[in-house]
Amino acid sequence: MKTERKYPGVQITKKGEISLRGGHPWVYDAEITGILGEERLHDGDLVDVFSSKGRYLGTGFYNHHSKIRVRVISNNANDTFDQAFFARRLRYAWEYRKTVMGEDKDCCRLIFGEADQFPGLTVDRFHDILVTQTLSLGIEQRKEMLFPLLYQILREDGENIRGIYERNDVAIRRLEGLEEGKGFFPLEGVPQPESTCTEIVENGIRYAVDFENGQKTGFFLDQKYNRQAAARLAPGRRVLDCFTHTGSFALNAAKAGAQHVCAVDVSADAVEMARHNAEQNGLAGTMSFRQANVFDLLPQLMEEPGADFDYIILDPPAFTKSRQTVDHAIRGYKEINLRAMKLLPRGGYLATCSCSHFMTDKLFRNMLRSAAMDAGVSLRQIEARQQAPDHPILWNVPETDYLKFYLFQVV
Repeated sequence: MKTERKYPGVQITKKGEISLRGGHPWVYDAEITGILGEERLHDGDLVDVFSSKGRYLGTGFYNHHSKIRVRVISNNANDTFDQAFFARRLRYAWEYRKTVMGEDKDCCRLIFGEADQFPGLTVDRFHDILVTQTLSLGIEQRKEMLFPLLYQILREDGENIRGIYERNDVAIRRLEGLEEGKGFFPLEGVPQPESTCTEIVENGIRYAVDFENGQKTGFFLDQKYNRQAAARLAPGRRVLDCFTHTGSFALNAAKAGAQHVCAVDVSADAVEMARHNAEQNGLAGTMSFRQANVFDLLPQLMEEPGADFDYIILDPPAFTKSRQTVDHAIRGYKEINLRAMKLLPRGGYLATCSCSHFMTDKLFRNMLRSAAMDAGVSLRQIEARQQAPDHPILWNVPETDYLKFYLFQVV
């Protein structure tokens, strides 16, 4: 070590060093070879990371509960991790959203974890409500500083924010030694909103967002522009929207001029929310809703009279959240895509996607190629897309690159 540092330190393997120098911010437990100043080190603390030869590699949050032992937040040895440091980071993230989202910044992802150098933190903006999810101990211990800072930054920029709601009801928090829970974060001098529902406008469509009980933080913002792309194919078509959730793809298709849209979800609550959103937007007249398991419904529609869809949208939840279950996920993706390709007439259209990082683009494309071969059809690619830019992809952090979205004509 060439300079005196005030934080405890960890030394890591050559493999870990190569990863950090390449820009990936995680140090795994198996990569740590020694701890310097262990008596001063507590979970959630900042810790310096050094190579086996004492070269400074970065500083991050330490947690012995997690396999990701250190989450690096800076590789600048001159950084001081005070309130001003984190305020700069928050402002940088907000300025980025203002640039890439423009008028769409009213509902967007403000903080995307490692991509914004806030490891384990998600912040989604739904008009006047911020919804957070904290999955790292280091951020959890600093949220009393971070959340009011973010609120203040937005307010100073003329943005009306009524409250911050925490959606920490996820089991993965336990891997960090954190408890699950949800509720409003107390902001000094700001009255707590009475309702846990709000309304947003995306692509000109109004949605009711239940940020207390909805999936993830209440609404999936990453498909914003993919919904627009899908809608461009919809005019005059008979559309089947599978895994509709709040009805977002279905509503975009109906608004674009689809002849009819059938929105399907296994959840009764999701179907009811989609129906409500259709009524709110004056689109109920061209839409129908069905509670069903898509895996059961698609083969059933092959035999059902009047099931003459010429456009199918597949937006399933992540079928895999680990490498160990990728093969099972591939089978699931192939089944629904194969069924959809068989159900569509020649010249019909297919929108299909995967939101799992572990289902890589290569695996997804190979699956689609195999499904098309088994269905006896060819796929004419119209577009290949990814997540919206408020979910930025860092090329040196593959975990930030997760959404695959394809539009095809089936020929």
